Amino acid sequence: MFDNNNQIFAAPLAGITDKPFRRLMREFAPNAPMVTEMISCHSLVGAHRGCLRNFDTYADEGPVGAQIFGADVELMASAAKILQDNGAKWIDINMGCPVPKVATRAGAGAFLMRDHALAGRIVGAVARAVQIPVSIKTRLGWDDEHQDWMDLIRVAADNGAAFATLHGRTRAQLYVGSAQLPVKPQTPIPIIANGDIRDADDVARVKDLGYDGAMIGRGLLGRPWLLGQLANGAAAPENVGAVVLRHLDMVLDYYGPRTGVPLFRKHAAWYSAGLKNATEFRIRVNQITDENVLRAAIAEFWGCVAG
Repeated sequence: MFDNNNQIFAAPLAGITDKPFRRLMREFAPNAPMVTEMISCHSLVGAHRGCLRNFDTYADEGPVGAQIFGADVELMASAAKILQDNGAKWIDINMGCPVPKVATRAGAGAFLMRDHALAGRIVGAVARAVQIPVSIKTRLGWDDEHQDWMDLIRVAADNGAAFATLHGRTRAQLYVGSAQLPVKPQTPIPIIANGDIRDADDVARVKDLGYDGAMIGRGLLGRPWLLGQLANGAAAPENVGAVVLRHLDMVLDYYGPRTGVPLFRKHAAWYSAGLKNATEFRIRVNQITDENVLRAAIAEFWGCVAG
């Protein structure tokens, strides 16, 4: 949650910031705020068994906000109440996801940048349903011709949002090109900057632009220690291989081998990026289906001992 102290947040990343990844980041960043992967209000309220994050609890995770998406006002409020009861420290409403299945077919995510009235009703209903802070995460606008993010943030603030995160791209840009955050004008609530923030210089840059904090997204891929480095000056691990193996064990414990092994391949690739023989390692890893073989391949690549 926001505390007016130029905080560094970990962004919600679909398929990335699941419970195992958050647990690992927390080892390096004991007090930094993190946001979950986005959670469908329909799936959560319906308690769909196929989605493990519907049953996550957050009481032991420190400052974690749960991000929800959807276009049904009542379901969004119900979902927020469930997440509060499960220990989330604040509720974040996704108003920026650009992918078609969310932003167009579901009328949620970035689509709410096109329907400020609906966005306001959702924020108001969620804020009334819970006793914890509510925030929104949005983009500059739907496209270059409709960069009306300030209007949306005013609507959110008027309906009870405590703070907002702004990603420096439009929906039309998806994740292409560089994020272009404007100088922050006077706003009714604090604004966290997001988009292409990967190091201390980027944090300083958005602070100079007037933002009240920074949120790291894709810079965390293969570097779960980055949040701790930027938030509290933690050192990068000397033995990266041991971190990778610990992450693998967390993933296997949470998902089981059948799901966890193929899911972890992308993490192994991100961890190895830029290292000698990384291409050959990624090719090898992408063919592995057995957890012990994967563990051995990681230990061999980083020269450490598999547990």
